[in-house]
Amino acid sequence: MRRRTPHAPRHAFSLDFCASVERNHHVDSPLASVQTRDVETHVYRLLILNLALQLFDGVATYQGLRLGFHEANPLLVAAFGLLGVGPALLLFKAKACGLLLLLHRATPARVGVTVLRALAAIYCVLSLGPWLGKFVSLAFAMV
Repeated sequence: MRRRTPHAPRHAFSLDFCASVERNHHVDSPLASVQTRDVETHVYRLLILNLALQLFDGVATYQGLRLGFHEANPLLVAAFGLLGVGPALLLFKAKACGLLLLLHRATPARVGVTVLRALAAIYCVLSLGPWLGKFVSLAFAMV
């Protein structure tokens, strides 16, 4: 073991200590691989949830427009005027799904969990909730 020099601070880690931590920390341990698999499974499930929310949003928007409701996204409304409703929705939803897949592949798993959770929450608040409310109100109006 190295001796501490008199001018070294007391709280400094010695290189021997750091080396012993590295020797005792096994990334390939069974517990680490189980935790990694659990996080990766969680990220995959969140990816599927976000893709399903995108699919729901596209179908709900298309059906909602057919029933006389209005789209709240001004970018999408502008694209409707240029491309038409169906092509614009397909383009926007394909882009969103592609970005979700890129996010899934390119980010560390723990970051992916946080970002995909946030995106799912945002889509639930800004898409799923409003469209379900509109469709439920329409269903009750028919009764």
